[in-house]
Amino acid sequence: MLKNAQLGKEIVITVANKIGILADISKILAEHGINVEAVAGYAEDDGNAKIMLVTADNLRASDALIKAGYKSAKENEIIMLGLENKAGALKMISGVLAAEGIDIKYIYGTACSGECPARMVLSTTDNEKALVAFKK
Repeated sequence: MLKNAQLGKEIVITVANKIGILADISKILAEHGINVEAVAGYAEDDGNAKIMLVTADNLRASDALIKAGYKSAKENEIIMLGLENKAGALKMISGVLAAEGIDIKYIYGTACSGECPARMVLSTTDNEKALVAFKK
């Protein structure tokens, strides 16, 4: 069920929670020819929002966003998983982590129909240990 597992980086941007922010960020990335491979976001109680992006070129994406005024763009280490897109995939990865005593800080993912893999992006309390567990 697990096709691949690797450490990676995501861009995390803290912004004011305003209508159109994601449209602006995605426009900037598109204008620079940078593909967004995964995205998640949420509003916070203080009026801000966090947007997490995995892109085809995080360095260029961060540079473009910072030049456009998004000063809080930073990178976090994540685990990227490629999974078969079928029932039980989430059960399998969460079970592996539970068995190793590794807490999931957050998780998000993408899926598609057909033969392409689903992609899960997660951050844990111990990404290196989680990666080893996934590769067993």
